[in-house]
Amino acid sequence: MKNAGSVGIVRPEKIAFDTPLILSNGRVLPRFDLMVETYGQLNEQKNNAVLICHALSGNHHVAGRHSAEDKYPGWWDNMVGPGKPIDTDRFFVVGLNNLGGCHGSTGPTSLNPQTGQDYGADFPVVTVKDWVKSQAMLADHFGIRQWAAVVGGSLGGMQALQWTIDFPDRVRHALVIASAPKLSTQNIAFNDVARQAILTDPDFNEGHYARRNTLPGRGLKIARMMGHITYLAEDGLGKKFGRKLHSDGYQYGYGVEFEVESYLRYQGDKFAGRFDANTYLLMTKALDYFDPAADAGNSLSKAVQHVQAKFFVASFSTDWRFSPERSKELVNALIATGKAVQYIEVKSNHGHDAFLMEDEPYIRAVAAYMNNVYKDIRS
Repeated sequence: MKNAGSVGIVRPEKIAFDTPLILSNGRVLPRFDLMVETYGQLNEQKNNAVLICHALSGNHHVAGRHSAEDKYPGWWDNMVGPGKPIDTDRFFVVGLNNLGGCHGSTGPTSLNPQTGQDYGADFPVVTVKDWVKSQAMLADHFGIRQWAAVVGGSLGGMQALQWTIDFPDRVRHALVIASAPKLSTQNIAFNDVARQAILTDPDFNEGHYARRNTLPGRGLKIARMMGHITYLAEDGLGKKFGRKLHSDGYQYGYGVEFEVESYLRYQGDKFAGRFDANTYLLMTKALDYFDPAADAGNSLSKAVQHVQAKFFVASFSTDWRFSPERSKELVNALIATGKAVQYIEVKSNHGHDAFLMEDEPYIRAVAAYMNNVYKDIRS
């Protein structure tokens, strides 16, 4: 790769859609907004566009900074930018905050036009299929007939896969990273425990906490702490913290005694201060419901038999939440139906969070694949 740089200072854009959106559960959003950031330039043929789909707690702010004073860049800044694997000198990159989000797109914190109050718990449950449908409307807004690539890690990878199934002629390449064709029973169980932490918080108020000027911060904090543990690898966590004590000697109480406890509580507090509890509930439900094979007689091969996209699938050795075996299920289904797929299992001690990290073989593999995507659209 050439020397990599930053996309610099970026500004989000809120795009309004006045066409009603019929959701999977039969409910209708009469109108909605999507908060978007774009990087790079859309070429004259409009065939160099790349869609970035975010995971559970992600948003539209993929790369760059909103101001020179920003401490941190976008959540995938190491992947997107000039000279980076998803090269903004080559591609027009679109990041968005999904429906139901809490960073500008229509969601539980938005005003319900029918009541004049925030949606709160009245915001409908959304699915991955609903997100893809809204993203197709976003593509139409930009005049993009076909994405050069749809890219995502974790829940974002599920969206990339769903795109290839629902709109096979509108995706040229799909990059499905640290993901799965459906959640395991264990993952559904983790999500339910997280939701119960929020739902049983005394300040939840049946999801209408904003109207009562309360926040279920304790429940959201616990949900995030538990989730964060599952995103990390035991080996990596052990190397980082071990059994280091936060202070001298045991305190024989229930406060913070180990460094790992301090770390998790800090992460939980930080997350509860920036995320919405209703959105967390919605995102975990979308994860639980995702199962494209269910619409094809529980056959993943049948579910992908009509896809036209070429695939890049990546997994990570220590990711026990979305293990390599789950990625291989998708790879095997694609091979069985004669689809083009490249697969890499990356040795990493970062667990599920590895898709956000800079393990060199992973970065090189994405860069090489995206280089081929670029060659493909120019041929």
